[in-house]
Amino acid sequence: MDIEAIYREYHDKVLNFIRSKVNIPEDAEDICSDVFIKVQSYLGGYNSEKASLSTWIFTIARNTIIDYYRTHKTTEEIPEELSSDFQVDSELLNRETLNELADALKKLSDEERMVIVLHYYEGLKLREIEARTGLSYGQVKIRHNSALKAMKEFFTKKAAKGGFSIV
Repeated sequence: MDIEAIYREYHDKVLNFIRSKVNIPEDAEDICSDVFIKVQSYLGGYNSEKASLSTWIFTIARNTIIDYYRTHKTTEEIPEELSSDFQVDSELLNRETLNELADALKKLSDEERMVIVLHYYEGLKLREIEARTGLSYGQVKIRHNSALKAMKEFFTKKAAKGGFSIV
């Protein structure tokens, strides 16, 4: 795959996506540059059987935006809709991925698993999970963040063993 062709095809789309999440235009441009540096760096590990190219690129963009909020905007929260408005291609949801996801979910506590299922499978916002479960909003956010961290660690370890590819 030619990185220049990928850049030409996806640059404007990725930049618009980033601008919808980051209000500072200069930061959005920097993040977009970071995304394409990562795309170039990881292109050799891209697996078209796991996800379409656009899904893979927008996953990198989404993760780069989250990293931006973690490192540059300590006083601002990561937008809640960032993780839920990203549409996943059906190619990504193959049997192996679902089995891996099920294994990762088994590693979570009951409350963490409940928050993940309600948020990502039922599409509830964290405030709606608060109302449904009786947990405080802070508790829901903590469970959500700790579940995502645990799942990331699970997939990172799995990838290190060569059993799964992640970005």
